[in-house]
Amino acid sequence: MMAALFAVGEGHSVHLFEQNEKLGKKLFITGKGRCNFTNACSREEMLANVISNPRFLYSSIQRWDSDDSQRFFTRLGVPVKVERGNRAFPASDHSSDIIRALEKALRDSGVVIHLRSKVAGICLEEDPASAAPGKRAVGVRLDNGAVIRGASVILAGGGLSYPSTGASGDGLRFAADAGHTVTACRPALVPLETRESWVPTLQGLSLRNVTLTVAYGKKKKYEAFGEMLFTHFGISGPLVLSASSVIGKELEKGPLQAWINLKPALDEAQLDARLLREFEQAPNRAFRNAAASLFPAKLLPVMVELSGIPQDTPAREITHAQRQQFLQLIRHLPMTLTGTRSFREAIITQGGVNVREVDPATMESKKVRGLYLCGEMLDLDALTGGFNLQIAWTTGHAAGQAAAAALQGLTMTGIL
Repeated sequence: MMAALFAVGEGHSVHLFEQNEKLGKKLFITGKGRCNFTNACSREEMLANVISNPRFLYSSIQRWDSDDSQRFFTRLGVPVKVERGNRAFPASDHSSDIIRALEKALRDSGVVIHLRSKVAGICLEEDPASAAPGKRAVGVRLDNGAVIRGASVILAGGGLSYPSTGASGDGLRFAADAGHTVTACRPALVPLETRESWVPTLQGLSLRNVTLTVAYGKKKKYEAFGEMLFTHFGISGPLVLSASSVIGKELEKGPLQAWINLKPALDEAQLDARLLREFEQAPNRAFRNAAASLFPAKLLPVMVELSGIPQDTPAREITHAQRQQFLQLIRHLPMTLTGTRSFREAIITQGGVNVREVDPATMESKKVRGLYLCGEMLDLDALTGGFNLQIAWTTGHAAGQAAAAALQGLTMTGIL
């Protein structure tokens, strides 16, 4: 949609082909339906939150950054608000407002929208303008056999995540058929599976203000502070989703160790003093009761069991060694990560078209003239917080503008 809007120009038309019955099905579910459409941070912070190939975005982010996205949607009639972590949302908390604004802008700009129009492939021909043998994109072929010719083709087919929204990986296949390298694709910003039997017993429990650390042997792979959630298969929530994008490749090699610091605001000495105070206030109280104020009720029996201290032990009888062991458990609640969930639950796809084969300023293919690639199908991905949608706006803007500039009076651009 972004690419189509900026591909519009005098003397040519833009056609957008969408296989679904409506536009923006995946956009509709982003941010739990609220659409965290960007992050109101600096360009430097934006790039620092990009996991794969941030340098590729250096050029395009200079021309369309978070400020531009916020102004853009404000101009389209969508009031914007910024919440914790600089996350920007429509003020209404309805992703449908973003979609409606984009769709209206498309129609007002004269973009021809073809719904329920599944593209089966890109039409390529020898490029007569090329000094060396090469191909040029000259249109698309629909699954009903129709061929739609155009001067340029923009591929914005998305990745593999959330197939219920229509994501099929077709765009990646088209790019590969055109000669592009597609790097290994894996689910990202996705929940993680764990080995321990106690984890499913905490299903539905959310922990706030904790630190999650993941390591391979003695090498720390990820550490962050925030919120997480226990599920019937493992763990989820913002901390975990971000972790998955950082450690997903490592998890393919085998399990990783993780631990939660349940009290990161306290150092060891402060936590030890807290435990002593709890135990001394009621010396005759059973351990399970003396520790009750430290954790959510659902977590308490797990912590008591993992501590190795008999639950009926009077607080006064807990030894120094036992207290130190309990302290370490609070600071290092251990889990074994065994893998990620599938693309069905992944917010984004990690991997995609090799960005070395794409011009970072224009998003034009270096393999095929007149072919532009943008959005999630590129090997670009970022942490949670609106950064991935900003990548979509930034690369879509670059592709659309470049395709329009290259037309020079030719007749039509096809947008998939």
